[in-house]
Amino acid sequence: MAYEYAVAEMEARVAQIRGAGAPELVWLLEHPALYTAGASAQKSDLLDAGAFPVHRSGRGGQYTYHGPGQRVVYVMLDLERRGPDLHRFVRNLEQWLIDSLAEFGVAGERRQGRVGVWVSLGGGEEAKIAALGIRVRRWVTFHGVSLNVAPDLSHYRGIIACGVPEHGVTSLEALGVHADMAAVDAVLKEKFQTLFGD
Repeated sequence: MAYEYAVAEMEARVAQIRGAGAPELVWLLEHPALYTAGASAQKSDLLDAGAFPVHRSGRGGQYTYHGPGQRVVYVMLDLERRGPDLHRFVRNLEQWLIDSLAEFGVAGERRQGRVGVWVSLGGGEEAKIAALGIRVRRWVTFHGVSLNVAPDLSHYRGIIACGVPEHGVTSLEALGVHADMAAVDAVLKEKFQTLFGD
């Protein structure tokens, strides 16, 4: 799905949730290859501006990549109803990804001072497997998370992902887990309901 269309639909849905009581929405999709620049993006972290289209984003965070083989999940929830606690919301998103990865035999972990989910590669090496970038308007969340299932990891070379140059990125496929997107989606849906309810 085109990034611009997704953002426009999210903006509209957020307004409807707050203004008209529309149902919350969790949207699972893939984008064509592109980079997004979050609110904290540093110009120096864009290493190859010509590699893919670059979209400015109102979400938190820095530069990230989206593309085929990556599951992007946009989460539009009403925190006014669920409890206006952004810290808890972010921790729950991370836990959702950690619990989902565990179903595939992958130990996802948090890192102090770094948002997202990481995996240890052995020998002191680690890499990011899932990113978070959210925005909240009048206590309605949007944007969300991305999980690397089987993207072309070379596409990350055009940016310093999430502003962390000392660590790379990985995917389920790179870790030897060959799961199709439908299987990943089924796990994400199950684990989401466990943590967040209907």
